[in-house]
Amino acid sequence: MEEREFVQAVSERTGLSRQESADLTRATLETLAHRLSGGEDRALELELPEGLAESVRRGATSAIEAFGYDEAVRRVAERNVLKKEEADSGVRAVLVTLREAISEKEFGNMMSQLGADFAHPVEEFAG
Repeated sequence: MEEREFVQAVSERTGLSRQESADLTRATLETLAHRLSGGEDRALELELPEGLAESVRRGATSAIEAFGYDEAVRRVAERNVLKKEEADSGVRAVLVTLREAISEKEFGNMMSQLGADFAHPVEEFAG
């Protein structure tokens, strides 16, 4: 999936503009990368188009941060000056779009590191 297709899918799922969706997608990928091991963030990068892979690289850290879904939403909302509900919908939309854009194996590996706290909102959104 190309970057513009990814952003368009997020835009359609959230009702946000393409620019807002692009900003939200970048912020979400950077935030998620804080939760992933070095090997997992590199594996994710390999399955994404360059622009999105760059967002993962920017968020990658040598020390994995431990925070839950609600904190991820708070961080994305703060970075994009969005209401909590908009950021929540956006993070869910990015995760659901990732599930379509990357291999099932890679998505499963990523979600296993993120944990059930992230899986439940995705399941509810995709419903």
